[in-house]
Amino acid sequence: MKLTNAFIYIISNKNLTTFYVGVTNDLERRVKEHKAGIGSEFTSKYNLTYLVYYEVISDIKTAIKREKQLKNWHKKWKTDLIKELNPQMADLASDWI
Repeated sequence: MKLTNAFIYIISNKNLTTFYVGVTNDLERRVKEHKAGIGSEFTSKYNLTYLVYYEVISDIKTAIKREKQLKNWHKKWKTDLIKELNPQMADLASDWI
């Protein structure tokens, strides 16, 4: 059985006014899809293309639980979490394309 990491991630828009929490087994592919406007009406509608946070999780079931947890967090809690690892809230994937 092949072990595959899963990722939870948070993307935002240029002004950092809206956050989207997602889960994937291929972070680079998924972020490139968001940047291209593919795969999520919500992220396309609000132009959410800046990867501001991610976590590597060892299995998809745990990643989905973490995604659900973060989706229920208040915006300030998400902002504080992001700033712990990314104080400038920069696009961590700015050079992926």
